[in-house]
Amino acid sequence: MKVTVVGAGAVGASCAEYIAIKNFASEVVLLDIKEGYAEGKAMDLMQCASLNGFDTKITGTTNDYAKTAGSNICVITSGIPRKPGMTREELIGINAGIVKTVSENLVKHSPETVLIVVSNPMDTMTYLAHRVTGLAKHKIIGMGGALDSARFKYRLAEALEAPISDVDGMVIGGHSDVGMVPLISHATRNSIKVSEFISQERLEQVKEDTKVGGATLTKLLGTSAWYAPGAAVSGLVQAIACDQKKIFPCSTLLDGEYGLKDLCIGVPVVLGAKGIERIVEIELSTAEKEHLQRSAEGVQKTNGLLNL
Repeated sequence: MKVTVVGAGAVGASCAEYIAIKNFASEVVLLDIKEGYAEGKAMDLMQCASLNGFDTKITGTTNDYAKTAGSNICVITSGIPRKPGMTREELIGINAGIVKTVSENLVKHSPETVLIVVSNPMDTMTYLAHRVTGLAKHKIIGMGGALDSARFKYRLAEALEAPISDVDGMVIGGHSDVGMVPLISHATRNSIKVSEFISQERLEQVKEDTKVGGATLTKLLGTSAWYAPGAAVSGLVQAIACDQKKIFPCSTLLDGEYGLKDLCIGVPVVLGAKGIERIVEIELSTAEKEHLQRSAEGVQKTNGLLNL
């Protein structure tokens, strides 16, 4: 199992680290455009191997896509990160050109790969990857929902004063501060609806805190987060590499599901060896349906900024 991660910055390096520590991949290739940067990150990570007990080989390369050939899974983290006060949508001008070039080069050397897109604005970058690569729709996945759901569960556990292992919840919709749709109607504590434990007012606060989860961290850190995004990617990669058939909310190209068409947006999917093996349609409350529709309209508006 060979995995390539493009972009050796904080998010990309965290992806590589978590994938290696889980020890299911034989090789992880880190690629970056900055001379020597990916090689240095790879060497630093390999010096953790005996300490963290993994046998995965991590190699780095400066812009040499030939080194990525034969990758089963490729992850695109490259692009400029958010700065405080920036929206994900404001990154589109620069990141669209980067994602287009990276996607084309990856598929040229690994035509059967499954592609995971992390770069922002994530739903639009996932849609762009569909338009420029020609890969089958089940082989292109946007990561955002997995990260947003992890942030949702963190906030739910905080509000419940419960261990996070007791909590389950999911965020669908666009990976943006206004587009996220935290599914309160499906959130549970050990199979019991969270509304049995928390007031509606507190649940609304959980939803709002979830939606600005990335912006909150960007304000505190001065740049985008990296630990949780890296962990979210590693979860998706493992589900595919190990054919786990796990359900994650991921950005995927819809063709009528949830009443939406010709856009990528976060919905529950089953991930296995083929990539997205099934889109799962679940019942939504009226408010959630309306929020998802507004989210889709926002994604379509951002897609319209692409020069395709």
